[in-house]
Amino acid sequence: MLRGLGAMLSLPFFESIPSFGALTKTAKPPMRMGIFTVTGGTVIESWKMKQGGAFNGPLPSILRPLEFCKQDLLLLTGLGHSGRTDGLNGHQSCAFTHLTGTPVAKLIGGKPFAGISVDQRAAQVIGTQSFLPSLEMGTTNGETIYSYSDATTPMPFEINPRVVFDRMFRGRKPVVPNWARRAANPVNQGLQAKKSDSYDQSVLDLVMEDAHALQKNLSHSDQQRLEEYLTAVRSVETRMQTLESRLREEAFDLQTPGPSQLLMPHMPEDTNDMGKMQSLMDRDPDKHGEYIRIMSDLMVLAFQTDTTRVATCAMGKDDAHFPGVVTVGYERHAHTLEHQGNSFRVEDSDPIAREACRQIHAWYTGIFAETVRKMKSIDEGGSSLLDNTCLLYTSYMADGNHGRDDYPVLLVGNAQGTLKTGRQLDFKKNTPMSNLYVEMLNRVGVETEEFGENKVSKNMVYDGRLTDLG
Repeated sequence: MLRGLGAMLSLPFFESIPSFGALTKTAKPPMRMGIFTVTGGTVIESWKMKQGGAFNGPLPSILRPLEFCKQDLLLLTGLGHSGRTDGLNGHQSCAFTHLTGTPVAKLIGGKPFAGISVDQRAAQVIGTQSFLPSLEMGTTNGETIYSYSDATTPMPFEINPRVVFDRMFRGRKPVVPNWARRAANPVNQGLQAKKSDSYDQSVLDLVMEDAHALQKNLSHSDQQRLEEYLTAVRSVETRMQTLESRLREEAFDLQTPGPSQLLMPHMPEDTNDMGKMQSLMDRDPDKHGEYIRIMSDLMVLAFQTDTTRVATCAMGKDDAHFPGVVTVGYERHAHTLEHQGNSFRVEDSDPIAREACRQIHAWYTGIFAETVRKMKSIDEGGSSLLDNTCLLYTSYMADGNHGRDDYPVLLVGNAQGTLKTGRQLDFKKNTPMSNLYVEMLNRVGVETEEFGENKVSKNMVYDGRLTDLG
């Protein structure tokens, strides 16, 4: 029985389990962390203004699709990664440091070594308060590994939208939380001591009974090992009770849901159609865009239903072709254009390829803008889903030539009033991206002064923080 429970104990949710009280004290919608990252960097002169200040005129051309919400944007410039990368190619160097800001990234025995990523650091704390600690979805590969639960454990990204949806709602119905009702009349109040009567609880009870009987016949060292195992068992029990508590809340929400309508993604019903869409992404921008829209809608739905409060979407493909999107020259292959259109000096780059890259990045922003519009329209009881999200739009490289200086960094939404938006802020050249990650973590409720290389970088500045964000 103990051995059989091992499958349950392998699930990554045993630390920092909240009490039921932590789930019932939210008087307003929770903060979420969203990261929407694309490939290929950007074309920097078409991404940012020449100098910081308010958005008084039109946005730079790559960001122009976001003109409708320019007062919800905070554009940051000058941020980069300077961590050492040992024995990595250009894509790996950018990817391994992307969300980790690690001082050192390398391969050990062919396996990635980096550091915990900002999304997973957030998930350790706020991820315990939702059904899924975090969601990682989109198109990555063996080189482009972004999220890590620790220095040597990369998080797999799910590429199939249907698998993502099934994981989100297995055993429960999608429902919009009624945050006002939950704050005024939490159904779980006073139920902290109630024990589950589920089949899973019965299994746990049997395991605990057998384990205690076994304990009497063990040596002191074996008793210690068993106690460590039982601690994990008790964590499973606590997590299970927490999830059942959430299900009771959602049962009431089904009767009186929150004020917004569920935003359900439009996915192909047939599995073959889904596979066909994914197989055509590399050469058909329409299918590529359809895929990004579905995955983006899944992120929005996950936040709207409080399925998770941390989500990372890796969108776009370096190997994709963009006929119809690129209208200059003859080349349509993104990876080729990225190298032709970028150099150590902008003036040394092929101008036609650089314009093609600009068009591709504007295309990505156009699809991202649809996601922002949806989040801005979702009412959570006096504030929007966008207001309650710390949303980062960026890329895993600064430019298509594997650069790591002056990343495209855009924060969207005011993070519950903690960001002063509608402007561009310029920071010193090569200010660590890790400084930004500390700010993001603090805004979603993770109290920390250190992350990645913010305190150890050769380019350390601003005492490891970012000034004047709020």
